[in-house]
Amino acid sequence: MTDVRGFVRQDLAAVRAAFERNFADGAEAGASFCATVDGEIVADLWGGHADAAGARPWERDTIVNVYSITKTMAALTALLVADRGELDFHAPVARYWPQFAAGGKGDVTVAQVMSHSAGLSGWREPLAPADLYDWEKVTALLAAQEPFWPPGTASGYHVVTQGFLIGEIVRRITGRTLGTVFRQELAEPLGADFHIGLPASEEPRVADLVPSDEEPFAGGLTELQDNAAHNPRLDTAVAGSRAWRAAEIPAGGGTGNARSVALVHTVLACGGVAQGRRLLSEATCRSALEVQVEGTDLVLGMPVRFGLGFAVGGPFMPGPDTLYWGGAGGSLAVIDLGARATYAYAMNRMGGPGDLRGFAPVSAAWTALAAST
Repeated sequence: MTDVRGFVRQDLAAVRAAFERNFADGAEAGASFCATVDGEIVADLWGGHADAAGARPWERDTIVNVYSITKTMAALTALLVADRGELDFHAPVARYWPQFAAGGKGDVTVAQVMSHSAGLSGWREPLAPADLYDWEKVTALLAAQEPFWPPGTASGYHVVTQGFLIGEIVRRITGRTLGTVFRQELAEPLGADFHIGLPASEEPRVADLVPSDEEPFAGGLTELQDNAAHNPRLDTAVAGSRAWRAAEIPAGGGTGNARSVALVHTVLACGGVAQGRRLLSEATCRSALEVQVEGTDLVLGMPVRFGLGFAVGGPFMPGPDTLYWGGAGGSLAVIDLGARATYAYAMNRMGGPGDLRGFAPVSAAWTALAAST
C-alpha cells in the first residue's frame, strides 16, 4: 500500500479513506490534500511518488504545477488591488491599458476578463510554447486583436490568455508583475508555498508530471475550442520544463501543493482575514460570488456560472456561497464562504476527461464537516 502521511481531524476519517483509495485503485502517482476551517488546517495529507518511476517519494514540501488553479491566485491578486480602490472591475480595461482599446475592445470591462467573457479565449496569431515566455509579445497581441465573439454575451474559457490579461492590468496599475504582487502581498504573509514564477532554488522539490493516456480537447472540436486548447499546444513536456515554471504564466504555470492552495484561499473563506491579518474587506471577498455570466461556455461546452475569477455555486458544490475551479489533469480548489472552509487537491498524474480523484476527498471533507456542525 502507498504510504499516506499527514493528519486529519478525528471527525474526518472518511477524508483519509477517500484519499488513500485513489492510490489503492491505481489512479494516482503522487498527491496532496488539505482542508481548512476558520483559517485552521483540519486535514493535511500527502503520499505516493513525485516521479513516474516511483523512486522519489512525495514529501510534505513537494510542489507541482497545478495548471489552472493558478487562475484562482491571479483572481485573488486582482481582488486585492481592487480592494485598495486601484481597480474597478466594471471599468473598461482600456482605462488601465490604453492599447487594449484596439480591435473594437474599448468597452470591454475588467469583469468580462475575470469571467472569461471578453471574447479573447486565445490568440489569432499562431504561437509556439516559447512565445508564452515573452510577456510583452503575448500581451501586445491580445491588445491588438479583435474579440472572437461579442464581449459579455457568453463565456468562452480563456485557457491561457486570462492570466496574461489580468496580469497586464495588475502590472499597469502597480508597476509590478502579478507574480511579484502575489508573492509579496499574499504568499509570503500567509506562509504559503505557492509560486507564479518559480525560483531555481525550489526546483529540486518539484514533482514530475505523469502524462495521461487520454488527451483533453481531442476530436470533434469547434474552431474556437481548438484555438483555445492548442494554440500553442502545451503537453507535459512543456509544462514540466524549467522554462515554463520560471516564467510567469498566471493562467496555468503556478507551482504549489494542496496546503498552499488551501491556505491562500482562507483569505476569501474568512472574510478577508488570514493569519490574524486583514488583507481584504469582507465586501470584496463576497464580490467574487457575483455572477457575471452564465450558460453553456463556448470553449468548455458545458454550463458554468462565472463570478469574478471563479466559478460560482452549482449542484455539486457544498453551498451557494461557494467559489471553485479545477486545473488540467485533476487539481481542484473549493472555497466555501458560508462554512468558512477551503479544500484543495494537487497531484502529478494527469487525468483524462471526467477525472474525479480530487473531488472524492474534497467532497468527503465537506460532507463530514457538515455532519459535525
